Amino acid sequence: MKNPFSIFTLRREERWPAVAAMIYIVALNALVINRYVGQFTAISDNFHRLFVRTFHVSGFDPLTYSVVSAWGTEYNIYRHPLLAFMMWPLNQLNQGIMMVTGYNGVQFVVAALLVFCAFYAFVFLCRIFREIIGVRAIDAWLLGALTYSFAFVMLSSCVPDHFVLSMFMLVLTLYVAGRKMQTGRQLTLWQSTILFFLTAGISLNNGIKVLIANLFVNGRRFWRPRHLLLAVVVPCALIWGVARAGWYYYERPNYMARQQKRAKVEQTRREKIEKAFRDTTHLRDTAAIRAGINRVVAQKAAERKARDSKKAWKAHIGKPMGHGEFSQWTDISTPRWASMVENFMGESIQLHQDHLLEDNLTRRPVIVTYRCSLNYIVEALLALLVLAGVWCGRRSRLLWLAMSFLGFDLVIHVVLGFGLNEVYIMSAHWLFTLTIALGFLFKRWETTRLRIPLRLTVLTLTLFLMAWNWTLLVGYLAG
Repeated sequence: MKNPFSIFTLRREERWPAVAAMIYIVALNALVINRYVGQFTAISDNFHRLFVRTFHVSGFDPLTYSVVSAWGTEYNIYRHPLLAFMMWPLNQLNQGIMMVTGYNGVQFVVAALLVFCAFYAFVFLCRIFREIIGVRAIDAWLLGALTYSFAFVMLSSCVPDHFVLSMFMLVLTLYVAGRKMQTGRQLTLWQSTILFFLTAGISLNNGIKVLIANLFVNGRRFWRPRHLLLAVVVPCALIWGVARAGWYYYERPNYMARQQKRAKVEQTRREKIEKAFRDTTHLRDTAAIRAGINRVVAQKAAERKARDSKKAWKAHIGKPMGHGEFSQWTDISTPRWASMVENFMGESIQLHQDHLLEDNLTRRPVIVTYRCSLNYIVEALLALLVLAGVWCGRRSRLLWLAMSFLGFDLVIHVVLGFGLNEVYIMSAHWLFTLTIALGFLFKRWETTRLRIPLRLTVLTLTLFLMAWNWTLLVGYLAG
């Protein structure tokens, strides 16, 4: 049996570009470490409070720092069923570091994981360009560099959140699936199961993409009852069962404690209102007093609701389709076109100067515009190149698999509105599909006179985005 870990072995032609990518990714992580190392190496009796109150880079949550410092299921267990458990070995390593040194090494431990995932996502993405699409080596590295010049690929590679882990697993899934389709082989049961558990365990919705990849690779065999049962039904049931069990075992006690605390606060508030009312009223009828107290309680509740509705965390979250377990995550009020221009294809790729890396749930408005028309020209040019790439690769199953990944994200974010108010945070889940589409444009034009202008255009875009995003990022983190 072939060693499955041989996929991580670097080939001769990959070494120098890989060294450059490693330096680039390490430098990004060094910026974040340098910004917070003075505060985060300290041992705390409440790591969650320390990290959440101190770490501010866009809307990224530093929950990974908290879990690796003091293990707990701090992630939403339905959206990230296995992520906390995946962090347990890193937590144990960090516990050893704290015992030996007296310092919290969480930033360095987490950075090692981020560097690994970002680095191999780059390597596998370039292999897709080189081995499956078939572009020249120089063009493969150029497209890889373009991907890592995108603002939220850069950020996802260095902030303590799960997005670069998801990007790594999705790119790996595309690479494995692409190689299978290229050679006419099937995705085996163990391969699809492992890819599903790791990908869905990090972020549940991305597990759907693994099932889509399985369908593309195995074709009609995907629908065979045995394969459906063992490759789809059983893994989905298991991971859902783990999520439900995790919620009942870990989250439900915390949820019940929060509910009891909230009820106690409400009871205390009502008792204060009742006492104040009784001390000042001239009423003597018990029913009238009770009705008066109820009116004051309702008035105070309405005032609190009005105040909360003006706060960013409430005003920017959008109106959901419903208030059920999952419908509460939808959004029907955030404007779609403006979000596509400024956030989905805007902030994701090039940072806005105004409200730079502010959190949408604190001070950043949902829609921020660029000061200069050049940014919109860059965005439009990139979109046109991507569309041209889709046209050139329209007969490729790999392209349509990549586009199905993008299409799935468009459905959940733009149609259903999940996370639409800060959609750029999740853009590492799809930005690589844009450069995969571009790869087909390179392949179609590689023997024509348009090859050099295309290469120069993409090189110019890459250098501009790197200069733009690095300047703003360094100014923010070093300021």
